[in-house]
Amino acid sequence: MRRFWLALLLLSTLCAGQVLAAGEGKTSAVAQDKAHALEQKAAAGSTAPPPRSGAITPSEVQAVDPKGAAALDDAITCLARSIYWEAKGGTAADMEAVANVVMNRVGHEGFPDTVCKVVKQGVEEKTCQFSWWCDGRSDQVVEDERYTIAKEIARKALNQQLRDRTHGALYFHDRNVSPGWAKKYIKTTETGKFLFYKPRGGDAR
Repeated sequence: MRRFWLALLLLSTLCAGQVLAAGEGKTSAVAQDKAHALEQKAAAGSTAPPPRSGAITPSEVQAVDPKGAAALDDAITCLARSIYWEAKGGTAADMEAVANVVMNRVGHEGFPDTVCKVVKQGVEEKTCQFSWWCDGRSDQVVEDERYTIAKEIARKALNQQLRDRTHGALYFHDRNVSPGWAKKYIKTTETGKFLFYKPRGGDAR
């Protein structure tokens, strides 16, 4: 009889886990669908927040890429990983500003029209716009708490709920380096970790 109850408990636990996983998978899919629609609006130049039904919720965004190891093939994962790897050691302002640059590029005719294409731009020529994407290192998340923050910032950015603290910047660099290209652009602002720029005349190069 004891073995029967133990087997029943094990089966119940297994079923509950499967139901939970299925629920998380459905929530993740909903979030990804919303993110796709939102990045399309951003690419078309819209900066208006979506209606409540079309906005990604905090619980939905956290259901996406829960282990920080998923393939980079959806807007939330691509944006959150970029925020994480570019600025996980910085402040919230640093992380938000990175998100601003990605979204500014999505909405600019001189750049690709999806978040993932923006993040991966230049990989074929090995001149990645975002260095973490082609530095040869693993892209798997190693700090869960910082990634949770990155995903929440990505959610707000896609929902058009994040103010552009970069004032339209399309480029940035760490303040500890001085790249030659920076002299060709207008500095728009700076955060504790980064300096931000936009082209003179508004044309991307």
